[in-house]
Amino acid sequence: MTSNKPIQQTRSPIDNSVYVERALASSEDIQNSLRASVIAQAHWRKVALKERAAICHKMVDALVANTDEIATELCWMMGRPIQYASGEVVGLAERARYMIDVAAEALAPVNLPELSGFIRYIKREPLGTAFVIAPWNYPYLTSINTIIPAIMAGNSVVLKHSKQTPLCAEQLFKAFEQAELPEGVFQYLHLSHVDTQTVIKDSRIDYVAFTGSVAGGDMIEQAASGRFIGVGLELGGKDPAYVRADADIDHAVATCIDGAFFNSGQSCCGIERIYVNSCVFDEFISKAVELVNKYKLGRPDDINTTLGPLVTASGAALVRSQIQDALSKGATAHIDAKDFPLDEIGTAYLAPQLLTQVNHQMRVMTEESFGPVVGVMKVDNDEQAIALMNDSAFGLTAVVFTQDIEAAITLGEQLDTGTFFVNRCDYLDPGLAWTGVKHSGRGCTLSALGYESLTRPKSFHIKL
Repeated sequence: MTSNKPIQQTRSPIDNSVYVERALASSEDIQNSLRASVIAQAHWRKVALKERAAICHKMVDALVANTDEIATELCWMMGRPIQYASGEVVGLAERARYMIDVAAEALAPVNLPELSGFIRYIKREPLGTAFVIAPWNYPYLTSINTIIPAIMAGNSVVLKHSKQTPLCAEQLFKAFEQAELPEGVFQYLHLSHVDTQTVIKDSRIDYVAFTGSVAGGDMIEQAASGRFIGVGLELGGKDPAYVRADADIDHAVATCIDGAFFNSGQSCCGIERIYVNSCVFDEFISKAVELVNKYKLGRPDDINTTLGPLVTASGAALVRSQIQDALSKGATAHIDAKDFPLDEIGTAYLAPQLLTQVNHQMRVMTEESFGPVVGVMKVDNDEQAIALMNDSAFGLTAVVFTQDIEAAITLGEQLDTGTFFVNRCDYLDPGLAWTGVKHSGRGCTLSALGYESLTRPKSFHIKL
């Protein structure tokens, strides 16, 4: 019997071939899923925390055991070089296990000081069903930030993955099945944009977690308007790095360049602009250009490739347009695209680029690039660097490279950012809250604080 459901296609950035085809969920599928989610959650919330933890750990075990298949799928769906693709499973395991293990502390009742004749405490209760809308760039890492704490807290989860990475949702579902999670507690739906909004508006959804673009976040907020439910939004960044005169330059160069170009620059917390003290600027640029020229742009299924294609040709076209805008306004390009033969207009393959003589009138220094390009500006002092770092619509992460840790902390306290790094970047420590300011969104995942948005406080005030 032939299905007449609309078909969603995933084209691989490797060669633009159709890698995955999936039928989109019908209205009946959506209704059945939400109904099952509510029924399952009513039972799941009564399951002991220890049992939830055991099931979630088994789920992680199942994913880890399937690392090779997952890595190959990531390579083909979103273009990550195969030599790096398995790293996402490692990161998922680290985050998931931390959030599982911190659950008892995060969900423990808050007992108030003794008051004669009364018992007073606050419990954290599950919300119901969490709807997780995940992106393609780090499809497991971004989704697991919410999935694990939601389920550990006693919620059910419905996952909608990007059309570029639908197999990630299916892999997670299979792993939960192998871990014997009760049916209905974790489900996925392949959805159109219109049906995604329909799900958000449904009264059976009690929380929405979205990772993606600012435009996407705006759509989520509008769809949830009037529902009075929690909405967590991680909307990307234009993350800055500042290299002080006293920094270890070799370390700063290696860290900044990796932070800018790993995953072809497609990281919401990747380094997108660099400010370098004038005393060490020339040395930094010389070493950075040398390092960038060592990248090998190629098919991501080639084990020797260190820089894969962007996820789509349109994404590459956006970055090319930012580079051309900067060059037309006086920027200097330090990388010759001819040294990267696969770079070709109209394709997803794009040579890395490092620009100097840039300023904040150029799009490459203000718009999110999400590609292998970084602009580097010369600064004379800390005050100038801080002003430029804060001159952004975004505020996800920021980093300072220096050997003076006290000075760095003082600078960090002046930065408009969700996470402040010193001498490292582009990493999420699961013990720390992951959050952003300004157009980088709102809400918090990871750490014990990550449980707060996925539960509600319930106060008990008992007179003896």
